[in-house]
Amino acid sequence: MFKPKPLKRIVVKIGSTLITNHGAGVDHALIHDWVRQIAALAAFGHEVLLVSSGAIAEGIKRLGWKSRPNQLNQLQAAAAVGQMGLIQVYESAFREHGLGTAQILLTHDDLADRKRYLNARSTLTTLIDLGIIAIINENDTVVTDEIKFGDNDTLAALVANLIEADELIILTDQHGLFSADPRKDRRATLITAAKAGELSLEAMAGGAGSALGSGGMLTKVLAARKAALSGASTVIAHGREPDVLLRLLADEAIGTRLSAETLSLQAKKTWLAGHLKTSGRFTLDAGAARALSQDGKSLLPIGVTGVIGTFERGEVVSCMTTDGHELARGLTNYSSQEAAKIAGRPTAEIKSCLGYLAEPELIHRNNLVLL
Repeated sequence: MFKPKPLKRIVVKIGSTLITNHGAGVDHALIHDWVRQIAALAAFGHEVLLVSSGAIAEGIKRLGWKSRPNQLNQLQAAAAVGQMGLIQVYESAFREHGLGTAQILLTHDDLADRKRYLNARSTLTTLIDLGIIAIINENDTVVTDEIKFGDNDTLAALVANLIEADELIILTDQHGLFSADPRKDRRATLITAAKAGELSLEAMAGGAGSALGSGGMLTKVLAARKAALSGASTVIAHGREPDVLLRLLADEAIGTRLSAETLSLQAKKTWLAGHLKTSGRFTLDAGAARALSQDGKSLLPIGVTGVIGTFERGEVVSCMTTDGHELARGLTNYSSQEAAKIAGRPTAEIKSCLGYLAEPELIHRNNLVLL
């Protein structure tokens, strides 16, 4: 019997292939079963948010198309059609358990812009306080390639960061992460536990997603790495396991658990780390890289050897080593045009170069996060 553990805030993500039964349309019976489990968790006091794929796959079925289209406008149309059916099933299922629901559709811009990020956080936390189950999806009806999350695994991880979840549960049609592709290697073994962010996991997970979804095991491993930035552990498990959510919250070993062993970042730094796209890049010399990574210092102009991209003051910029590794990212105190003029110069020369001194640092350490 399920026994409640210490109360947690949980993000549950359900993949397209799983929820549509490999393209046969939204699986009503499965959704009702997951909803039953979520309702039980809510009754025990756990706070659950749901990130659900399936709108495009359901739309493809409703439109009678034989395969997933490649054109963006057709994908947007399928999402618009399919989202109606998807949310209707969820709403009806949760109502049977006396729970209200809310639909939240997000784009990358909603989390990349600091004001919209805080607004999204406020909305979600308010819904949690009201006992409403938020059902979240990417807003595929308006999204473009430039502002896509790319997959709902990434979206779920960023939502976990956003609301400082304790755990991210990714339900998929696989039993977890294996040491190799079990379809090709009989010696492949299930990885039951590891630390989120280990590079060896990415090598094991390499491979594309299904024809219906846009993700794969690699996106799940990368999502676990992002979720760990705010202290959330991730579990990758088969969604058809009986009572999978209840058993996971009872600490039963199911699937692959990727633990967060890093310290939680401050809310602003979590937001910075979660950015999928940055506005430009600073190339750092060895001294500046060492000052940031080892000494916890701010980034000064003298340590910058190159400025790439066009950006304004206050935008998120990547800090790169000379070998192309992204060391950190942060909010720049100067525009790209200004930064190019003061790069490589000591702080004392900023005023003579620009005619004014806005800040002594290019990026202050309080506005910078190491990756």
